[in-house]
Amino acid sequence: MVARVNTVAFQGIEVLGIDVQVQMSGGIVAFTVVGLPDKAVGESRERVRAALHALGLALPAKRITVNLAPADVLKEGSHFDLPIALGLLTVMGVLPDAEIARYVALGELALDGALTPVAGVLPAAIDALANERGLICPAACGGEAAWAGPDLDVLAPANLLALINHFKGTQVLTPPKPRMQEQDAPPPDLRDVKGNETAKRALEVAAAGSHNLLMIGPPGSGKSMLAARLPGLLPPLDPAEALEVSMIHSVGGLLEDGRLLRQRPYRAPHQSASLPALVGGGTRAKPGEISLAHQGVLFLDELPEFPRALLEALRQPLETGKAVVSRANHHVTYPARVQLVAAMNPCRCGHLDDASLACARAPKCAADYQSKISGPLFDRIDLHIDVPAVSPADLSLPPPAEGSAAIAARVAVARAIQAERYSGFGPYPAGRAVRTNAEADGELLEKVASPDAPGRALLTEAAEGLKLSARGYHRVMRVGRTLADLDGAEGVRRRHIAEALSYRRIAPGR
Repeated sequence: MVARVNTVAFQGIEVLGIDVQVQMSGGIVAFTVVGLPDKAVGESRERVRAALHALGLALPAKRITVNLAPADVLKEGSHFDLPIALGLLTVMGVLPDAEIARYVALGELALDGALTPVAGVLPAAIDALANERGLICPAACGGEAAWAGPDLDVLAPANLLALINHFKGTQVLTPPKPRMQEQDAPPPDLRDVKGNETAKRALEVAAAGSHNLLMIGPPGSGKSMLAARLPGLLPPLDPAEALEVSMIHSVGGLLEDGRLLRQRPYRAPHQSASLPALVGGGTRAKPGEISLAHQGVLFLDELPEFPRALLEALRQPLETGKAVVSRANHHVTYPARVQLVAAMNPCRCGHLDDASLACARAPKCAADYQSKISGPLFDRIDLHIDVPAVSPADLSLPPPAEGSAAIAARVAVARAIQAERYSGFGPYPAGRAVRTNAEADGELLEKVASPDAPGRALLTEAAEGLKLSARGYHRVMRVGRTLADLDGAEGVRRRHIAEALSYRRIAPGR
């Protein structure tokens, strides 16, 4: 007899169906797992053997062969423990074969038979629902699986014994309820930032249109404070975005207690981060920081301190909204539609504009330091602003009257205008929906962001004077469209183009 159990493997957030085939036959006693398993899958036989022993079940003295089909797909992760155990229980006659075939199973077994959490339950649940199957997963992941929809039959036992009793009719497993991430402490308020009104305005524009932002200023001028307050200006994730972002975090094993995300992610990796950690990869092609920040903010502090190769690897994801991890036998693609916020000092010592504090190598040290950022990467950033040091007079002033709540309200109005505008154009040619001005391109950008005649003349003249590339030209148009949305204007006018150009500067070190 051959027992079959349905489970999954992952390529990025894509789900591949895996058929776990378990056979017992005569011959030399052995327990073999085939089908291109990695070490974690190969070790599952010991966990399964111990879990069954904890239930008082001993494996027969027979030759046991477990095949993970298709055999040419690499199987990674510990979630194959449960389907292998269910296959053994089926072939031993403990569980009914017809009932098990209706479910997709994934979960890791502890030595005492308990089911421990695994990554990827949310995308597996969505795939199971699409294939009209149920899902068996650990109890800690039940709330995550329940988000796939009310029509999905989810069994979330705490241990293997509870699952056996459920199928035998001696115990009933309660369907899990969807769980959301608990509201954390309120994000920092912009009211804490004194002075730097120009930087606050740029932060509002960046939030309204999801534009990339670069802040240049001396140490202690408030760049990191401003970046930390950007999430408080952004609207919460809508249901579709929350599901997409949570799927990435689920595959990465980062969903706490199976709770769906509600706030836009904010990721701030250190300069020592490796290329796989930032873009994605590693032995199991996990999502990197740029994918974990999908639909949120990726903050890179002290931008020139990141390795040059790592910064150059960001260029394609920033342009396409996808991070592609290439391997010899497969390619994994993760969504990476992020809002990049970067901060840097004008030079290594950071005091280029203060002769009393600057080092003896100024201004040459500034050119060397800023040239670590390549022109193509610099060109992909929409807003470039100088953040000067805050004077003692500003620090002694009372907190500003306008805080994050008032600015977030204006941002929400501008985002609503964009959502209504782009919903009328349907899917983008690349197959994705455009939600913000920063995502508009090509013919669509010309339709929605073409300025009036005075604005077009100013933009053309400035493009020649500033030597803007075609990409820089179009990014000025996008920012101008966002400024018009904040004003509630129907079209992009000269004043919007003028302000957008004020946020554009010649590439550092050029």
